[in-house]
Amino acid sequence: MRRKTWLSLFSFSLALLVTVAAAKAQTATQVARQASRTGGYGYAFAAPGGRTTDDATLHLGGGGEYVFSGGGSVGAELGFLGPMEQFDVGFGVFSLNGGYHFKNASRSGKTVPFVTGGYTGIFRGGGGDSGFNFGVGVNHWFKDRVGLRLEFRDNVFRYSTSGGNDFVHYLNARVGVTFR
Repeated sequence: MRRKTWLSLFSFSLALLVTVAAAKAQTATQVARQASRTGGYGYAFAAPGGRTTDDATLHLGGGGEYVFSGGGSVGAELGFLGPMEQFDVGFGVFSLNGGYHFKNASRSGKTVPFVTGGYTGIFRGGGGDSGFNFGVGVNHWFKDRVGLRLEFRDNVFRYSTSGGNDFVHYLNARVGVTFR
């Protein structure tokens, strides 16, 4: 009787171990597959920063991005950027970007670093200006559809001065949520 109890306990333990291991492997595979899959997602961010000429700034916005199977991406975003002291005198910001997502950078597939860059336009009232942007960041997926986005971005514009042309940089550290 005692041998039968041990055999039953051993069989139950082995079955439980195999079930847990299979479930764990399936979950890890699903997470990696979800993070590296092709598709689109959106994001929203708040970005404190500064302008190279003087002011501390705040940039609020959101956008969307489509990541191709090879890691390349295209995206667009819309936001508002202004000085922290007088945010209401800021301006609208529109960007069209290309990028690359390093989808196999982490074993779990949850953390996906990226680089981005492209066109940036600013607008206020009837006027506007054109420039460019570049940045680096990371998306960390907590769940299949929700993650944290951290990014450093520089928006660069040319302006005329009495000594010729110069550039102004709007540097910001973005913190946001990403969703799909």
